[in-house]
Amino acid sequence: MSAQAVTRRHRIAVRGIGVLAAAALGLAGCVSTTVAEPGATVDTVVDGLDAPWSIAFHDGTALVSERDSARILELADDGGTREVAVIDGVAPGGEGGLLGLAVHDDELFTYFTADGENRVERRAIAGEAGALTLSDATVVIDGIPAAGNHNGGRLAFGPDGMLYITTGDAGDRDSAQDLDALSGKILRVTPAGAVPDDNPFPGSPVYSYGHRNPQGIAWDAAGTMYASEFGQDTWDELNVIEAGGNYGWPDVEGIAGDDDFIDPVQQWAPDTASPSGIAVTGTDILIANLRGERLRVVPLDDLSAGSERYIGELGRLRDVVVAPGGAVWLLTNNTDGRGGPREGDDRITRFDAG
Repeated sequence: MSAQAVTRRHRIAVRGIGVLAAAALGLAGCVSTTVAEPGATVDTVVDGLDAPWSIAFHDGTALVSERDSARILELADDGGTREVAVIDGVAPGGEGGLLGLAVHDDELFTYFTADGENRVERRAIAGEAGALTLSDATVVIDGIPAAGNHNGGRLAFGPDGMLYITTGDAGDRDSAQDLDALSGKILRVTPAGAVPDDNPFPGSPVYSYGHRNPQGIAWDAAGTMYASEFGQDTWDELNVIEAGGNYGWPDVEGIAGDDDFIDPVQQWAPDTASPSGIAVTGTDILIANLRGERLRVVPLDDLSAGSERYIGELGRLRDVVVAPGGAVWLLTNNTDGRGGPREGDDRITRFDAG
C-alpha cells in the first residue's frame, strides 16, 4: 500500500478533531480558548542539575539524563543525587547528547547522539535504590540521522508494550516525507528493536511521518496517542498520532486543511510554546514548553481548549511526568545554553495533580 493511501485511510479518524481545532483557532492565531491560570504550589524535588533532559522511573526511583555530561542520575528521597553511570559514546553538541529515557522490564533505554548518528540502546538495571548499576549496552536501533539540532529524542513505551521513538529531521527537511529515512518520524519497534508485524509500513520501523522535531509522546487511558512538535517559524503543534499518518512537514506547518495531511488539534506561536515533553493525567494533557516557559494544560474532553500555568516562573520546561504516587514533576532546562539560569538551576519541581 502506498504512503499516500495509508495516510488517507488514517486521516479520517483525526480529521474531525482537526476541523474543530481549526475553527477554535481561526486558522490564524493561537488557541483562542487558552487562558492563564494560577498553578498549584510547587515543591523542589532536586536542584543543581546540568542540562537535564528526561525523567524515568524504576521501581519508584527516579532516573534523570543530563544531555552534555552523559550522566544517568538516580534521585534520593532527601533530594540528593547519585551517578549511576556515564553513557559511553555520547557526542554532545548543540541540541544533541544524552536525551530521552524509558524503563521497561528492568531495563533502561537511552536515546543519544553519537558520532554521526542518533541511536537507542538498552541496559539491564540491577541493585537497590541508592546503589543502582547498569549492564553493558545492547543496541536497539541505530543509524538515526543526527545534527546540531532537530534530533527528536523522546522515548516511551505504549500501552501495546512497543517502544516509540521520536526523531527530528536533523536539518534535512525533505527526509521527513521519505519513508526510507528514519529522520522526521515517530518510530515503533519491539523492546529488542525488531519491527512489529503490525507496523503500518511492512518491514519498516516508521509509525508516522512528516514530522519536523517531535519531542513529546504520551497516551490516554483509551490508548489514543498524542505528540508535541516544534514547528519552524509559524506554528508549534499538538497532534493525535495515527499509524501511517502523514503530518505534513515540510509541505505544511500547522493547520493546513489539506486532505493529504493530518492537521494538529492545536497550534501555537513558537514564542509562547516550543513544546518538549508531555504527559497525560486522567483528565488532561500536560505540555512542557521551553521558549514559552510555561506548562500548557489541554483537557482531554475538549482538545481545542487549554490553560497555561507557571508562565515565566520556572523558566524553560523540558519534561513533565506523572510520578508513581500521582504527583506531577516538572523538569527545568535553563542550563542548556538557551536559558537564563537561576540560583539552583536546573531543578525538578512537583505539584499535586489534584
